[in-house]
Amino acid sequence: MRALVAMSGGVDSSVAAALMLEDGHEVVGVTLKQWEGADGSLPTAGCCTVADAEDARRVAAQLDVPYYVLDYVAEFRAAVVDRFGADYLAGRTPNPCVECNRRVRFRALLDRADALGCDLLVTGHHARVRRNGRYRLLRATDPGKDQSYVLHMLGQADLARVRLPVGEMTKDEVRAHAGRLGLRSAAKPDSQDICFVAGGDYREFLRTHFPAAARPGPIVDEQGRQVGTHAGTAGFTVGQRRGLGVAAGERRYVTSVDAPTATVTIGPRAALATAGCRVSGMSWVAGEAPAGRDVAVQLRYRSRPVPATLAPAGDDWELDFAAPQHGVAVGQAAVVYAGDEVLGGGTIEATRPA
Repeated sequence: MRALVAMSGGVDSSVAAALMLEDGHEVVGVTLKQWEGADGSLPTAGCCTVADAEDARRVAAQLDVPYYVLDYVAEFRAAVVDRFGADYLAGRTPNPCVECNRRVRFRALLDRADALGCDLLVTGHHARVRRNGRYRLLRATDPGKDQSYVLHMLGQADLARVRLPVGEMTKDEVRAHAGRLGLRSAAKPDSQDICFVAGGDYREFLRTHFPAAARPGPIVDEQGRQVGTHAGTAGFTVGQRRGLGVAAGERRYVTSVDAPTATVTIGPRAALATAGCRVSGMSWVAGEAPAGRDVAVQLRYRSRPVPATLAPAGDDWELDFAAPQHGVAVGQAAVVYAGDEVLGGGTIEATRPA
């Protein structure tokens, strides 16, 4: 089959391309240009940089496969960057990687796969796809690298065409395979940055591109008494403990961010306890909600899944946690699992105090 491989310049996507070749597929490599410098070129810092594209091009040359850079800057800015800023201005805590996969990357690449006559779309994500009557999305073999959380929006039509070959391997096995092939990305460090935020300082990015996020305001305690000031709500997220700039006898955490009034409320850890949350935009991998109501839910990218019960609530869904959870943030994804299988997910819209 003819496979379109999304190549970021990193070791995972490089090995994914190599594995598809080894399995006898015809491979076409592509990099999405999603952000640009002031002169319209690829950025020089962050990830998805000009250096990353050059690494991807050289790996494609080593593998002797055609390679293209596709311009999706306008689509990415509208669907991901503008939404990222708007969410912070509304006091939410967004996950731009989820929105990129949902609104740009997979949609763009599946469409381009059709245009290039490709049967399959291949990425370097650490997750697994299985078929047992229907397609199932599973956690990766390497639990420390699992990325199934950010792929929860993929449905049956998507998974029928998507291949995630490195999800079957540990990260050490991926690097070892790249080393055996002599790929230049074999020892390249994993990117930890938001791709459009050079240097990793998202607060400075928000102050520059969304100046309203830098509007100063009060920091108040649970009784509404002002205990400090801040330089902008963009610097705070629910559950945050460090960088509050407030001296207190015991640890204090951000318990809420009221963006319209630029007010940040802090309190003890107990004030963060939530009994459940309401989730909007729920999508189901199988195309329909699970029959059972007992699930495990992951509330942040690197958090552990926790037991919960699931119930419809109009167009939304309610999750009731088996035990109170701390630091549940509006705007993050709530992803529902049954064991290692992803059932679906959506966006946290509201929380209920414990």
